[in-house]
Amino acid sequence: MTILKAGDKAPNFKAQDEKGTVRQLSDYAGKKLVLFFYPKASTPGCTAEACDLRDNYQSFLAKGFEVLGVSADSAKRQQNWIDKHELPFHLLADEEKEVINAFGVWGPKKFMGKEYDGIHRTTFVIDEKGIIEEVITKVKTKEHTSQILK
Repeated sequence: MTILKAGDKAPNFKAQDEKGTVRQLSDYAGKKLVLFFYPKASTPGCTAEACDLRDNYQSFLAKGFEVLGVSADSAKRQQNWIDKHELPFHLLADEEKEVINAFGVWGPKKFMGKEYDGIHRTTFVIDEKGIIEEVITKVKTKEHTSQILK
C-alpha cells in the first residue's frame, strides 16, 4: 500500500489534533515518533491497538518516543475516544486525508466480500531527524507495542 520505506524522509505533515491544536512533523524534531494510522476511532481493533499503546506509554517515553495517532475521524470523535479510554497521546483529525495520503495509507480494502477505500492500519517509526526507521504494515492490534519496541 504505502510506497514509503525505511530510510525515506517522512512527509512533513501538518494537521489539527483532537483539541484543534496544529501538529506537524517539525514539532517532533529531536525526538523519535511513533505515528500510527488506524481506520476508525472506537472500533474494536483500533481500540485494542490504542489501549495497547496506552498501557505501554511510559515505556515509549522512557525510550525517547512520542506517540501520535491519525485517522479521518472528526476532532470530536477523537476527543470522545481519548476520554473514554484515557488515551495519553494526541490524535490527528485528518478529515481531508492530507496526512493519510502523504503517507500512502489510503486505498482499496476488502471486508466480508465488499470492496471499498479506507485507511490501511500502518505504523511509521520516525527517528529524531525525521527519517523513517521502520514501517509496520502487519499490525497486531493487541501486541503492537512489542512490534515497535522489540
